[in-house]
Amino acid sequence: MSLIVAARFTTFPAAESAAQKLFDAGFVEEDVTLFFVNPRGQHARFPIGGDTDSDPGAREAPKGAGMGVTIGAAIGAVVGVAIFAAFSAPLLVSLIAAGVGAYVGSLIGAMSRTKERGKSDLHVPYHEEARDSGVLVAVHVSPDNQLDAARVLREAGGVAIEKATGRWQQGRWADFDPTRTPKPIQEFAEKRA
Repeated sequence: MSLIVAARFTTFPAAESAAQKLFDAGFVEEDVTLFFVNPRGQHARFPIGGDTDSDPGAREAPKGAGMGVTIGAAIGAVVGVAIFAAFSAPLLVSLIAAGVGAYVGSLIGAMSRTKERGKSDLHVPYHEEARDSGVLVAVHVSPDNQLDAARVLREAGGVAIEKATGRWQQGRWADFDPTRTPKPIQEFAEKRA
């Protein structure tokens, strides 16, 4: 595993300028790379897109649909029996009313359990990414020059300076995972107000 130091920049020109400052400080081209990190949740980890297998707000929808089917079928059956008794309609009408009631109930039940993210009554645990979007400049370093790389990146305007271990192959960070929580370098950690 290689030791890597990285910092985030808001634009490619700023990141390219930081890379040039790293070259001026003695780092070689095959030890510096830059790439864009997509916004949270937009890393296409699944073939149909996204980073999680389900939306956190929709995790309770199947339970709501099950309850809705039960309640809707019961209400539909009562309505069907009432139609049967009042109009002497065939028994098939009662069965159709129960089926329609079950279907409508499942929709209402599922939607009632689907919540918007950020509502105070929603407490669904899921992975929240800590890495912001932007252009990442990554530097393959040794234990001896890691603080030098971090200092150059900070002076070039880099934020969220982090240290990681990973596979560095052919001049790039080969196993970079945008969903992994970054580990800030303590000497360069931003102070929170």
